[in-house]
Amino acid sequence: MATVTAQKWGNSLGIRIPKEVADKLGIKQGSEMILSISEKDEIITLQPKKRRKKYTLEELVSQITPENRHEEISFEIEGRELI
Repeated sequence: MATVTAQKWGNSLGIRIPKEVADKLGIKQGSEMILSISEKDEIITLQPKKRRKKYTLEELVSQITPENRHEEISFEIEGRELI
């Protein structure tokens, strides 16, 4: 457990997350966090927002099956496009 100090940040208060804690949780600058407040126990909980998995091209291509494929789409001129 680490002790941190709330400091003024614009019209709000901010705390700094120690590097060791950030590294352990995988938090980086710009990471979205979920802030929860338990009024009964006066506890503030801060947890990283779950990120969507980033798939590799190989993972995506491996999921292509004859059932989920569609016919080739024709991108012909429609309207007044210039070529």
